[in-house]
Amino acid sequence: MDKKKVLVAMSGGVDSSVAVKLLLEQGYDAAGATMHLYNNEDIGVERSKTCCSLSDVEDAKYVALKLGIDHHVFNMSADFKRFVIDDFVETYLHGGTPNPCIECNKHLKFGSFLDRAQLLGYDYIATGHYVRREFDENTGRWLLLRSADRAKDQSYVLYGMTQHQLAHTLFPLSGMNKEEIRRIAQDNGLVNAAKPDSQDICFIPDGDYARFITETAGEQPHGDIRLTDGRLLGEHKGLIHYTVGQRKGIGISYSLPLFVIGKDMPSNTLIMGTAPELARSSLTARDVNLISLESLEGEYRCTAQTRYHQKDVPCTLTPLDGGRVRADFDAPHRAISPGQAVVFYSGDVVVGGGTIE
Repeated sequence: MDKKKVLVAMSGGVDSSVAVKLLLEQGYDAAGATMHLYNNEDIGVERSKTCCSLSDVEDAKYVALKLGIDHHVFNMSADFKRFVIDDFVETYLHGGTPNPCIECNKHLKFGSFLDRAQLLGYDYIATGHYVRREFDENTGRWLLLRSADRAKDQSYVLYGMTQHQLAHTLFPLSGMNKEEIRRIAQDNGLVNAAKPDSQDICFIPDGDYARFITETAGEQPHGDIRLTDGRLLGEHKGLIHYTVGQRKGIGISYSLPLFVIGKDMPSNTLIMGTAPELARSSLTARDVNLISLESLEGEYRCTAQTRYHQKDVPCTLTPLDGGRVRADFDAPHRAISPGQAVVFYSGDVVVGGGTIE
């Protein structure tokens, strides 16, 4: 019987590198590929400075050579600009708070990357994500579950996966923790064994997203900062500089701690309020993708997570028209940000998720 062929998405980091090692030990015919997502000039980084995308490609190549597998580079810069960078900028300009990792996973890693792998004759792709997948014999559906290591769980950013994508994706690190991963890399002499995890948005290496948006879309107009009752508090420097739930760096003073409650885009106004005003009893989400369920019929009890690494809280889902849902929380929930993802869980199983309206 021929070995199953798997193409591993090698980011240049230790996780995807160890994923290759584990798949080889399990008897797969493995190769690696790295996505080239952008050039230095696309993200405002000087050519003389190290570009994370180029150094990561080199790290991946070294690991592939060490493990004796083929390595490819896929140029996906056009798709990355369209689906990730442009979406990031547009979401901020329209008052939302985007999550570029989710868009990258949805459109590139499990979209374009899988398409190319299948065109090249691979049975599966694999990534270094900390999640689990299982097949439910009762429903005939693939399930996405939280990682065994809850602290590293990445299921929140993978809620957009389809049944087709789950059927053709392997997650070799599903039952492991970071210490085990680094030990395997060290024992096998992999060049990136001690490489730190990436923290920032990859195309904004200095973390200054407002600068990036300004350079892309131009200076944003200043406007009023007002309390929820309409009282004027001061002037903001452009709504892209603020996120829902933000408390510090506003540049105003008041007798009580104030938080960003929302943005009134038509009037270019930043709305401030107290901690109780930050809480919401419900949200609506659009572009909902369901994983464990084929469809949502009537009310459904589950938990919801509205930020990465946040604790999920109990809620009831109600289907709406146009692929939307409403989530009603058992207790008021803080800092719900339009543009961010809400992901629904039943225990460790991902029910699905969508974009907060």
